[in-house]
Amino acid sequence: MWCLELLLPLLLIINDARCQWNVWVPRDISAMTNSCVVIPCTFMYPSGIRPYRGTHGIWYFGQPYPQLFPPVVFKSRTDVVHESYKGRTKLLGDLHQRNCTLLINNIGAEHSGKYYFRADLGGANMYTYPDFSELKVLDQPNIDVPEEIVSDVSLELTCYAPDNCPEMTPEIQWMYIDYLPDPELSSDFLEDGNTAVLSSTLTFTPRPMHNGQLLGCRVYYPNTTLVYERLISLDIKYSPRSVWVNVSSEVMEGSSVMLHCEVDSNPPSRISWMFGDQELLWDTASNVSLSLDDVTPAQEGIYTCYGDNGYGIMNTSLYLAVNYPPREPVVNDSMTILEGSTLALHCSTQGSPAPTLTWLKDGELVGTITADDLSVLEIVEITPQGDGQYRCLAENEHGRASSSFNITVEYAPVLLEESKCTVVREGVQCVCIATGNPEPTIEFYLPDVNVTINETDGRYNFYTHTDGHTSTGMIKLREKGERVDNGGPAVNVHCSYFNTYGRESVQLELQQEKKYMMAVIVGTIGGVAVIAFIIAAVRYVGHNNKKENGTPRQDVVLENPALYYSAVKKDKQNLRKKVLKTELLGSKFNSILEETTGEDGDYQPVGSLAGLERQELNYAALEFIGARSREGASGRGDDDSNYTEIKAK
Repeated sequence: MWCLELLLPLLLIINDARCQWNVWVPRDISAMTNSCVVIPCTFMYPSGIRPYRGTHGIWYFGQPYPQLFPPVVFKSRTDVVHESYKGRTKLLGDLHQRNCTLLINNIGAEHSGKYYFRADLGGANMYTYPDFSELKVLDQPNIDVPEEIVSDVSLELTCYAPDNCPEMTPEIQWMYIDYLPDPELSSDFLEDGNTAVLSSTLTFTPRPMHNGQLLGCRVYYPNTTLVYERLISLDIKYSPRSVWVNVSSEVMEGSSVMLHCEVDSNPPSRISWMFGDQELLWDTASNVSLSLDDVTPAQEGIYTCYGDNGYGIMNTSLYLAVNYPPREPVVNDSMTILEGSTLALHCSTQGSPAPTLTWLKDGELVGTITADDLSVLEIVEITPQGDGQYRCLAENEHGRASSSFNITVEYAPVLLEESKCTVVREGVQCVCIATGNPEPTIEFYLPDVNVTINETDGRYNFYTHTDGHTSTGMIKLREKGERVDNGGPAVNVHCSYFNTYGRESVQLELQQEKKYMMAVIVGTIGGVAVIAFIIAAVRYVGHNNKKENGTPRQDVVLENPALYYSAVKKDKQNLRKKVLKTELLGSKFNSILEETTGEDGDYQPVGSLAGLERQELNYAALEFIGARSREGASGRGDDDSNYTEIKAK
């Protein structure tokens, strides 16, 4: 440290050029209690100042401001100092040479703090420098211990003793190092900022066995009674050295078992019990026990105890076997897929012994039987027939269990062959039936009138119904329109059916229903019968008139036809009643036919079909022409026949 005496002249020359108020002191300096310390100091002042009556100086403790009356450590003008520094301080430097080095003897812990120097050049030229030197008074040496000491890694411990007292030089010894493996010692003298420190370094490689052992550093001053010691306990960090657990075991379902784990490490490890990837229990300790009560088949497997303290990880496993019947298999969730898709169905379960797995669809066997805990059923290009419930059955000697799920197959709509137009009583009925998933929507289109009929259109008696994935649409039409070759009305109806996956449109074929044909035949026969009845009635009336006159009829013209018409008027009224009765019988027949065929008779006229309205019966008026000869017919007459001419009224 005394090399400062050689540096001071150089520092003075350099700082003279700057001509400012400056001071240089060590920022930190230390000393052992009851020893001494020297605080090196050099000060500067502006070159234009001439000291008045010499150069003087003052050392303050704690703060630099005189007006706050800080304790005076040293004062060159007088011996007036603070009580705690009487007889302890001495100025070693020459103030005229701008050297303000201070010596403090017999220091104690109360002298630790900041020291400030004040230059007094006379008159108003007094200045307290803001820079300070902080003194630390130690009652034991410092040992530089790393933040962590790791096993099997070379370790250096350094003991420091301050050497800032010229009259006392310390020495350092290490204690309790006999049990260390191959310890090495080295000493060094450090000087930093004109403060001196003596150091001794101990080097060795610690082992886990050294954890918790004591080491000491002793500092003493020869030829004095001053001795200082510092003890430390070695905290050797080491990874887990061993992990102990129970041996593997086999238990029955419903029983209890205790699993133990012990870990040797420093610091204590975080001990965790793992089942697969699931952490069941953890604690930071030297041992942890896992209790399993009412063991279930799901708890069978490998249990692993992990010890982790940040310096290493160690684990040990055991296998816990549980005998049990199959549990409910794990299968796919219910799904909705598109026709033509390929999918794999998975079924997994646990059982002891391993169960057999069987795939069933709607109760029927599909796939193969697998003796394993996993079965995969692959379906390639699934069709709508693949729609249904799939069940996986697991069986072993202890029991059985199953799980099921549904597969819904979506597909574009398909028209069913029942779709057609049929001729029914007084009109045409068109039915369109399509199946698809989602269920298709049905519309009708009439090209002749450019009309689209759907649920938003209330005309044409539109009716729709959905049953599962099948949709049915129906409309009813009637008309007197054109006739096709088979005698039925000509219709032009298109059916459009669509869902998310497609749209199709077809023209519905017209067909004759048997019940309608029967009605036509019966109606025709009935009409012929009515006409025959009318003719027979007319002939009967004419025959009666002939008998009443008592003379055979002549093929001559009656002189008064109107009188003859009046004579048969009553018979014509009776004939009208009989015709009306026939009509009522025909209506009753139609009602019976309606009940038999299920037709309700509600029809909507459309286009050229609008003329098929029920017409009132026009009765025929009978006007007898008399016995006029029929020369224009065939040239021969019949004296016994009365001819009538039927005219529509």
